[in-house]
Amino acid sequence: MQTVKFNTKYRSEMIDITERVREEVVKRGITNGMCTVFTTHTTASVLFFENKDPKLRRDFLSSLNRIAPADANYESDDENAPAHIKSSLCGPRVVLPVVNGQLFLGQWQAIFFCEFDGPRENRAYHIQVI
Repeated sequence: MQTVKFNTKYRSEMIDITERVREEVVKRGITNGMCTVFTTHTTASVLFFENKDPKLRRDFLSSLNRIAPADANYESDDENAPAHIKSSLCGPRVVLPVVNGQLFLGQWQAIFFCEFDGPRENRAYHIQVI
């Protein structure tokens, strides 16, 4: 398993990690198998999303902000309650096939790390290819 650490820049953002995951698949030399990408952070997610139009990513983050707004009254004293809700809705991982030594993605699909409680130092996602 490979761990990738990095810093995020914004309160909410979607970071395309597809190329880094592709590199790991090639490096591992698995011809046909599975690749799992996940995060252990409870205020971040890893998900598939459309990779061509950055405006669609902004629409997605805006929609999540309407579902779990920062200024809502939450029962918990945790100031990042909205980030926990967003990450729970989006999930911590993606699993995809490796076919002929390559990630099997649709034409418009990419893998994104989603930050919901940034900016943060030492964020991480993990790649396992089997």
